[in-house]
Amino acid sequence: MLAAYAAAQSASDPLSGLVVGERPEPQARPGWTVVRLRAAALNHHDVWSLRGVGLPADRLPMVLGCDGAGVDEAGNEVIVHAVVPSDGWRGDETLDPRRTLLSELHDGTLAEQVAVPSTNVVPKPESMSWETAACLSTAWLTAYRMLFTNSGVQPGGTVLVQGAGGGVATALIQLGAAAGYRMWATSRDEAKGARALEIGADRVFGPGERLPDRVDAVMETVGAATWSHSVNSLRPGGTIVISGATSGDAPAKAELTKIFFKQLRVVGSTMGTQQELAQLARLVVQAGIEPVIDSVRPLAEARDGFARMVDGDVFGKVVFTVG
Repeated sequence: MLAAYAAAQSASDPLSGLVVGERPEPQARPGWTVVRLRAAALNHHDVWSLRGVGLPADRLPMVLGCDGAGVDEAGNEVIVHAVVPSDGWRGDETLDPRRTLLSELHDGTLAEQVAVPSTNVVPKPESMSWETAACLSTAWLTAYRMLFTNSGVQPGGTVLVQGAGGGVATALIQLGAAAGYRMWATSRDEAKGARALEIGADRVFGPGERLPDRVDAVMETVGAATWSHSVNSLRPGGTIVISGATSGDAPAKAELTKIFFKQLRVVGSTMGTQQELAQLARLVVQAGIEPVIDSVRPLAEARDGFARMVDGDVFGKVVFTVG
């Protein structure tokens, strides 16, 4: 089958280890199902894997990809859930210390077929396009859990999203606006800031800019570069929900005094559950949300999509069609 896979890794030249070519088809096994993919999408996780982060070299070659949607062995149209718990785990799979994402231990979704546990699929709403379905499993699921499970903010509250333009940030703005939050965002790129306004942000500010009001929650994926601004932007009792640290995880100022004096909450958030993915899919349909898609191209042209992401020239999701 055709697949985009990591054959080697390089911190300085991630594309050098990417191969778009033939890989063996996955074999069915008890408790698992093989999904024939119709669309898949790219995440920064895939680029980090090519850089050698989170994917041990002894697991190569590895088919990349966490996002995907297709048809299972029973003929059902499904969305793939990328969080794979360890054998015997019960409960919230994101809390399993031995959990993995597709493409870390098991081959991922950037292929014509993928094998997943039978519990790792949710129904694709009939009216939802394959391209939209392929966007939801990772960045959008992360955003859903950050906003609706972990922020504690009621509709009508104000939420600041650090770093407009990335996949999670874009999803946060669209989901929050649809749910009745006042969504503010920061961006160092004027064009991406303008796009954020187009997709639902109420206001956009420059990096570190003083806000006109304190916010109820900050959605943090940038890390060190924005941490102090996030802490200083919160009202007393507010919440930072952090799901990533793309600029580093060691801020120059941890702001611990402000965190305890203002009684701020700092909540870590990773991916989401199978149930949350199903709820997200229903919300996207019911609210008429159209995830921002940067580009759509066939899987055979996956290298071009990876190159756009490596260059940072992306706003929204990069989607690959299959078949």
